[in-house]
Amino acid sequence: MNEDFLHYVWKYQLFSIHNLKTTSKEEVAILKVGTHNNNSGPDFLNAQLKIDDQLWVGNVEIHLKSSDWYAHHHEIDENYDAVILHVVWEDDATVYMKNNKALPVLVLKDFVLTSALNNYRNLFSTKQNWIPCEKEIGAVDNFTIENWKERLFFERLERKSIEMNRILVDNQNDFEAVLFQLLAKNFGLKVNGEVFFSLATSFDFSILRKVRFDEYQLAALLFGQAGFLEELMEGEYHQKLKTTYSYLQHKYNLEAISKVQFSFFRMRPPNFPTIRIAQLVALYHIHQNLFSKMMKIETLNDFYKLFEIDIHPFWKNHYTFDTISKLSPKKLTKPFVDLLLINTIIPLKFLYQKNRGEVNENEFLDILKKIKSEKNSIISKFDEIGITVKNAYESQALLELKNNYCAKKQCLQCAIGIKLVRK
Repeated sequence: MNEDFLHYVWKYQLFSIHNLKTTSKEEVAILKVGTHNNNSGPDFLNAQLKIDDQLWVGNVEIHLKSSDWYAHHHEIDENYDAVILHVVWEDDATVYMKNNKALPVLVLKDFVLTSALNNYRNLFSTKQNWIPCEKEIGAVDNFTIENWKERLFFERLERKSIEMNRILVDNQNDFEAVLFQLLAKNFGLKVNGEVFFSLATSFDFSILRKVRFDEYQLAALLFGQAGFLEELMEGEYHQKLKTTYSYLQHKYNLEAISKVQFSFFRMRPPNFPTIRIAQLVALYHIHQNLFSKMMKIETLNDFYKLFEIDIHPFWKNHYTFDTISKLSPKKLTKPFVDLLLINTIIPLKFLYQKNRGEVNENEFLDILKKIKSEKNSIISKFDEIGITVKNAYESQALLELKNNYCAKKQCLQCAIGIKLVRK
């Protein structure tokens, strides 16, 4: 038993509302349960109750035990002076208000509906399940699930946008700089994401703005800051970049990170850090004001066109600076662009629109519904328990469900859990 369940029972009145009585045998009639308070203070605000025909307007506090009132030191907190009813599961102590009168107590255990209690216990007693409701979720109607998916999707966007806003503040609200840093992180994928982010933040973005018109200077900046130009190598391309970087390093007082931080181990050659940096160079050399362009694009196909770039000819027959390989174009694939859209572009565009007060929710839904579902262990497990995932919109929603509701046992804040308890 936990307080969340008692909050839920009170909020939705999942108890017999007839013949309600306090521990002092006073009759209770609930006119309004009050507004659920998610901040500090009493649990429900502005409730309206009749206690023995006396109308009371005030707050309701809920505890597992009456003695929790004192355990939480509410007796010295003026926020609780307007409490008119103490709702508990077990009455183990008398609580006195400042006027020395006993606070009316309602013991929910005596009135809660058996069906709600049994459903709650069934949901939370299955510790061995991957998610608490995996055996019952199939019984939830499609309307509830579909509406909850949309809510989850935008919760995920909101959470990501909050994280991105911190980076935006660090960059003095420069969206172009934030886009570059987050794109770089995504170009590194999971294995090299953090070191790519370190690379992107190892110099002021204003330097990239100045050099991006010159492809050699831009390449020298990124490869040099990544530490790939420190060694002496034969080859005209590497030597030219090394010379150019020495000039940039002196001019802008740059300090490179160590290239040993980049991992090549067990990676497919197209994902080598050197190739991803070369693609990032091509992207920022070809497109000026990339953020502004992305904010104007509204269709998936137009995003694919934006990322149709050609890397420098050197990299078409190299995966590293020192080894020649079979000729290949090494273009950005659509699945890779999809990852950029899911993890960076869509959340950042959401933040941008939110800051402007004009969020176009349908735009995000339309794009993500056209992208294939992500493939990972969580999505595979949902498929196993009968939840089919058709696109990236749904996979994003279900990742939010698993990580921020199921894993945290927040079933009573979840539309699916609520439906199952109330059935």
